[in-house]
Amino acid sequence: MATPAFEEIAETLEFLDDWEERYRHVIELGKAMPALDASFHVPAYKVEGCASQVWLRPQITPERFDFQGDSDAMIVRGLIAILHALYAGLTPAEVLRVDAQAEFARIGLKENLSAQRSNGLRAMIGRIRLLAGA
Repeated sequence: MATPAFEEIAETLEFLDDWEERYRHVIELGKAMPALDASFHVPAYKVEGCASQVWLRPQITPERFDFQGDSDAMIVRGLIAILHALYAGLTPAEVLRVDAQAEFARIGLKENLSAQRSNGLRAMIGRIRLLAGA
């Protein structure tokens, strides 16, 4: 159920030879992501359970799920960009059907993240699912 934007990222990561190159690409995705205005770096948008500071600002209608995100860690900004590619444009109901952990495993990121980053990724996915279900 991956979006075309997510599939494009998956194809690029598959093409890259080693994990150092893949991590660099994830960081580049984070750098390319539009910045979240600092006025949204508030507790209401903060994701708990992440080692880094992470904020997700939802923009949801019954027909379309979207969000903006930010982090003080570049690799985490890249993970937010990948999550955005995975979910943006789906309906909230479709978001709830996405198995994000399986998609991250499919592109090889799940098993190549540190334990702290994996916990943070789970926290971000949990927040997204909570927002979509609200």
